[in-house]
Amino acid sequence: MKAVKVLGMIINARKPEAVEMGRRLLTMRCGAEVLLPMHEASVLSVEGVSDEDWLRTVEVALVIGGDGTFLRASRYVLEAGVPLYGINLGRLGFLASGRPEDAEADVARITAGECEILERPILRCEVRRETNVMHTLHALNDFVLTKNAIARLLRIEARINDRFFGVLPADGIIISSPTGSTAYALSAGGPIVPPNMRTMLMAPICAHTLYSRPLLAAPDDTITLIPKGSIRDITLTQDGQLAYEVLPDDRIEISLSKDKAIRTVSMPGRNFFDLVQEKLGWGLSFRGEYD
Repeated sequence: MKAVKVLGMIINARKPEAVEMGRRLLTMRCGAEVLLPMHEASVLSVEGVSDEDWLRTVEVALVIGGDGTFLRASRYVLEAGVPLYGINLGRLGFLASGRPEDAEADVARITAGECEILERPILRCEVRRETNVMHTLHALNDFVLTKNAIARLLRIEARINDRFFGVLPADGIIISSPTGSTAYALSAGGPIVPPNMRTMLMAPICAHTLYSRPLLAAPDDTITLIPKGSIRDITLTQDGQLAYEVLPDDRIEISLSKDKAIRTVSMPGRNFFDLVQEKLGWGLSFRGEYD
């Protein structure tokens, strides 16, 4: 990657430690100009720029917070394609994977161009009601179709490339991107998928069957979910942050976006499998016995 002259910064303003980290990095002499959107600028008491100027000018954005802040940032930069680098001040940190103690060193490497850009596939979703498209949405992690009422099963018709696949009685169903495979889909029994793979993951939530298993779809597949029956208390969530009402017989058509992706900064010497080992403790109890 070439040297970076203009950095952006997106901060979880509700976390005092994120605000303090933002102040630290603003005072760092990194050889790059640092621009903040108006909200972050007001929190840090510095001059900000408009969203349009920020998205047009910034070469790499630092995201200071947790994975939730990173998901919010991904929607903000989606159309502009600004690469994101997350500094984790949350809990898990699969998306915001940078360590706070390494922040200054990482920023120096970014501005010097000593890092790589990874393109992460994202999901595109259309919610259709009869002949109308009600919503067109994008998600970095997942779309989740769930019931709101207690102790009632949804019956969800699943179709792949408009071919009937089955009707699933379940609490809901997750359609995940590779990036989202380490989020809700993982707790529903789904596999871990490297974030640069072009695939989708379908994972039922508490399915009332003995045959349901998570399923990987091909890069060009479209998964369609259709709630059946009379239950009207149904919600579609986008990255666990935005919610939309869904009615019986609505068609929720999900595929990998063909023209959009989220670009993230990858530091040399740190790969996805290192992150899985660090965050999930995979195999660490045996480390040293087989090295």
